[in-house]
Amino acid sequence: MLARLHSVTLEGIEGIICEVEVDVARGGFEKSLIVGLPDTAVKESIERVKSAIVNCGYKYPKTQSLINLAPADVKKAGPAFDLPIALGMLTGQGTLVSPVFKDFIIVGELALDGRVRSVNGVLSMAMTAAANGFGRMIVPLENAKEAAVVQDIEVYGVGSLAQTTGFLSGQLPLETTNVNIEELFSVVSNYEVDFADVKGQESVKRALTVAAAGGHNIMMIGPPGAGKTMLAQRLATILPALSLEESLETTRVYSSVGLLGKNKALLATRPVRMPHHSASGPALVGGGTTPRPGELSLAHFGILFLDEFVEFPRHVLEMIRQPLEDGFITISRAKGAIRFPAQFMLVAAMNPCPCGYFGTDARACKCTPGQIERYLSKISGPLVDRIDIHIEVPPISFSRLRSRKGQLGSAAMRQDVVRAGDIQVKRFGNGGGFTNTRMTHKQVEKFCPLDSASEMMLKQAMTEFGLSARAHDKICKVARTIADLAGVENIAPEHIAEAISYRKLDRKL
Repeated sequence: MLARLHSVTLEGIEGIICEVEVDVARGGFEKSLIVGLPDTAVKESIERVKSAIVNCGYKYPKTQSLINLAPADVKKAGPAFDLPIALGMLTGQGTLVSPVFKDFIIVGELALDGRVRSVNGVLSMAMTAAANGFGRMIVPLENAKEAAVVQDIEVYGVGSLAQTTGFLSGQLPLETTNVNIEELFSVVSNYEVDFADVKGQESVKRALTVAAAGGHNIMMIGPPGAGKTMLAQRLATILPALSLEESLETTRVYSSVGLLGKNKALLATRPVRMPHHSASGPALVGGGTTPRPGELSLAHFGILFLDEFVEFPRHVLEMIRQPLEDGFITISRAKGAIRFPAQFMLVAAMNPCPCGYFGTDARACKCTPGQIERYLSKISGPLVDRIDIHIEVPPISFSRLRSRKGQLGSAAMRQDVVRAGDIQVKRFGNGGGFTNTRMTHKQVEKFCPLDSASEMMLKQAMTEFGLSARAHDKICKVARTIADLAGVENIAPEHIAEAISYRKLDRKL
């Protein structure tokens, strides 16, 4: 007897509808075969399904059976097919009779005792199901809230194979899982850290405010112990809140690699990723035999903090160049290409020289000019060109460190950032998410007009420092953000001057 059910497989973070066909023959030896490009986890599902069926009190068919996962030319990966295969087996031998299979998308991993375990990527699966006209979905109980975020589909969470068969046969009613998205986003994020913890460094706080307001990439250069890491860890506290669209896209990435968290529906705060400098290229940008997102995609709509920037292998850093411009990563394989989103703020930190004290009064620098040059040459000019703001972080004096005077805190900085963000929403008419740093060259010409004094200042800087055309646009974008923070329509010479002052490394490389 032939049974047909529907499930979803993931290709990257995109879902593909799969038809699960289970043919239980009337004769032949006891043998089960899965076809349709299954990976090892899918092939092994036969043993899990057999134990789960028997341990739930059902009979496992003792005749030959064939499971086909269509379309046959798409690689099937992961254990999400366990539950639909088990239901197909029971239907194929006549144990389960249900007229509603065609309405459901079914996913779930089975334990040997019949429990349904959670699987990765359920949010993408639910979005795919809704986009393809399916109105109902059966998912593991732990994934139910995640799937219920998609409003156009009824989600039923199940905890076991027996509960699923009871529901589908009409003997056991189940309630749909509902999630109040507005309630999720009404909770204001509370951070344990605050910029008020940082003594001094007002000029750096100003640069970070500009970076957050316009979504600009920023590089901090300073000696050890000056507070670079401390400042970077607090940047998330002044960023605008995630929109629902941003949250859904970021949650899809985390869900696909199993990092969303148990019974969690959405990511409500912007992600902050801090990979170690020993991270490999695939760990940073993604990849693998079955391509999966890397740190750049996990920082989507958030912050990627690379501490000890020059200690990363140069070939690994060069992989960041294209995503910084395009906002996505394309991983090519012989059978096709997979695209992962990667629109993030790069925050990098480095020392000015190998010993860390070049140009400071804290301690005498012991590095030779040749050593300093080789140290700085570890990062390429084209990569530095793509970083909008370069700011020096000076050492903190003892008197400033022991001062009890009130410091500029995250709340005041965030107010400025949000106000500048509102101006950008009105400018671009995009409902949020598009910041000044994403402007194209045509948009720079349209939204960043300069008066004669500003143009003369920019021309002099480009000539003196040998700046590129990309650096020209970066300066204009940063100046636009500075003007937005000031609440003025036109870019003034002081805005251009501040933006030029943020190109420190252009003078050294």
